[in-house]
Amino acid sequence: VPVIPQQGSVGASGDLAPLSHLALALMGEGEVWDGKKHVPSLDILNKKGISPLELQAKEGLSLINGCQVMTAVGLLNCYEARRLAWMVDLGGAMSLEALQGSRKAFDPLITSERPHPGEAKTARNLLKLLGPSSEIGENHASCTRVQDAYSLRCMPAVHGAAKDTLRNTCRTLEIEANSSTDNPLVFAKENKVLSCGNFHGEPVAFSLDFLGIAMSAMSSISECRIEKLINPAMSGLPAFLAPKGGLNSGMMIVQVSAASLVSENKILSHPASVDSIPTSADKEDHVSMGTIASRKLGQIVRNAENIVAMELLCASQGLGLLAPLKAAAGVNAAYETIRQSVPFAEEDRVFYRDIEAIKEMIRSEDLLNSIHNSVGDLEW
Repeated sequence: VPVIPQQGSVGASGDLAPLSHLALALMGEGEVWDGKKHVPSLDILNKKGISPLELQAKEGLSLINGCQVMTAVGLLNCYEARRLAWMVDLGGAMSLEALQGSRKAFDPLITSERPHPGEAKTARNLLKLLGPSSEIGENHASCTRVQDAYSLRCMPAVHGAAKDTLRNTCRTLEIEANSSTDNPLVFAKENKVLSCGNFHGEPVAFSLDFLGIAMSAMSSISECRIEKLINPAMSGLPAFLAPKGGLNSGMMIVQVSAASLVSENKILSHPASVDSIPTSADKEDHVSMGTIASRKLGQIVRNAENIVAMELLCASQGLGLLAPLKAAAGVNAAYETIRQSVPFAEEDRVFYRDIEAIKEMIRSEDLLNSIHNSVGDLEW
């Protein structure tokens, strides 16, 4: 794999500096990653019996004059974000059961009056996970609560808007990945060579910035539910979800850590694409900063993954405190999967290991598969 620096691109004329390192690797003058360390690319080419690339007229410019780095990194981030779009629905459903909330806000009649695709998909996901009722829900049927907090009731609106943003971003990146962003462009049939601006990364930059905002908001509502779970005034559960208070602080610092990540995501959500700086003697006077947008989106997604894993941890602890009452089938399937690696916390322990274990279940799609086997596929 060619070794390419993360920094150094302004997003027009494309990703010049990073792509130059890719070209150097092909020419036998750069470095590659062999799975363990950086090695000279010429050594690997010789080992594989591949001749170094000898560039012809214009080929050097064609290799470096495009938006391939921001697009590739953006697509990888979209792949991770799609998994979180499912997992945040699971976290919300588990939290709703642990908080003994209502399913009524997900009625199809409601989404039919506001037909945003992501909103309807989220409502269907939640109803699939929660079913018509559960032992927990029936036990709380006569409560006096009129409405749930926004972080429960508005999951279709918030999670759904994030899904729609993700789909729009994927669509933009798919177009970009199948585009020609060289300059000039050669049209052989028309016998034309046209100087152009297809290398400008603004379409990609805007989409990646918007997805960063969406993922930040999605992780923020997840943290709101964590706070509800640990707050006895809101949950009716033991403070900080600790069965034995006093010497045990339970999930207190889990929520503190989630709050820190939410605040970091807010800072990272400042759009890279609103910035520009002139380069190349003011000929290239407006640039996209799309590669910065793709890189910081990656950090937002990683932070969001941690936050969602923390919600799944706290919601599982909350459901454990409600035992022997059982959650709905979809929620219970995920709960049982989590319990295979993360036992109920009778007392304090090193919780970061539990968070890492749940993150591995997210990445391996063990949680997603447990839902599929119980209630079917979720939408995104």
